[in-house]
Amino acid sequence: MTPADLSSTVLCAVRRAVDGGTLAGPVPDSVPLARPGPGGSGDYATSVALRLAGPARRSPRDVAEILRTEILRAAPGLTRVDVTGPGFLNFTLAPGSGAGLVRDVLGAGLRYGHGDALAGRTVVLPPAGDIRAAVRTGAVLRLLRAQGADARTGAGATERLPVRPVPPALAGDLLARLGRDAAHWGLLRPAAHERAATGDDLLVQHASNPLFTVRYAHARSRALLRNGADLGVPTGRNTGRNTRHDTDHDAVGDDATGPDTGPDDATGTYGPGARALLDSIGDHPGVLAAAARHRAPDRVARHLERTAEAFLHFQETCRPLPAGDEKPSAAHRSRLALAEAAGTVLAGGLTLLGIDAPAHL
Repeated sequence: MTPADLSSTVLCAVRRAVDGGTLAGPVPDSVPLARPGPGGSGDYATSVALRLAGPARRSPRDVAEILRTEILRAAPGLTRVDVTGPGFLNFTLAPGSGAGLVRDVLGAGLRYGHGDALAGRTVVLPPAGDIRAAVRTGAVLRLLRAQGADARTGAGATERLPVRPVPPALAGDLLARLGRDAAHWGLLRPAAHERAATGDDLLVQHASNPLFTVRYAHARSRALLRNGADLGVPTGRNTGRNTRHDTDHDAVGDDATGPDTGPDDATGTYGPGARALLDSIGDHPGVLAAAARHRAPDRVARHLERTAEAFLHFQETCRPLPAGDEKPSAAHRSRLALAEAAGTVLAGGLTLLGIDAPAHL
């Protein structure tokens, strides 16, 4: 069960409870998930019961217990559903959920995380003159469209995007000095009220530069695919040609099958270093939706940094490829598929920010 599946499962449980008369009140449009906070448990949590308690005229814990019963009736992808604190629902995913998540990413390709959270909304932004406003407007429009909104610029703007401008002395040669990709990152990575990054450190090819780390992690994932093909390790490319996110099409064969599901995705097939990467990949759709709702492309940039760091740790500790005379195994196949999924998330996020994701650095 992926985070999107889980959110849908909880929403369906709310609808069944309301339709069955065990819970009063309106059904929400969506159910947001988050990592459990202090005192929580499991993989994900939601505060939906606290939101529904007022209209239902019941305590949040009563609402949470009603929803817990409904969820357990039709949730084969969960091993536990707990009620904690004032009424939080906490979910523990069943073994195999990681493999399902990887298959979802490889099937969706660069569109993984796109959705319809803002479907039916029309957003008109004013044309921007300042370079930072222009770059930010472009990124926000892409994020809005990725969530189903009809978004554009034009007269009669429905809202404005306040942003701290770049001083004229620095703005003039910014694109020429840094190039499009580094300039976009420097203008988008800080929050709108923060000062934009315009220094030459954006061009440094070192881990101290977050943009380099993100692009290096993507390039490293592509290198693993190329090397895996040379060693005869198949990946999950048969889920669809749209998983290819650059022109390096010879990395794997088209007859490969999807990733294997081991007894425990985090500590078995993938290895203990995979948990943070699986979590980050699973969070990607929620990050994109929140970035669109709040008009905050900086959220995407920060998430890409976390994903890149988690991937680099994973590939160092879990060895996606066989070494020496070792023969390719199901574990290598699954780990390589996870590496491909990580690269797909990084490429998709960079694309929404208007930044290239090269296969080689």
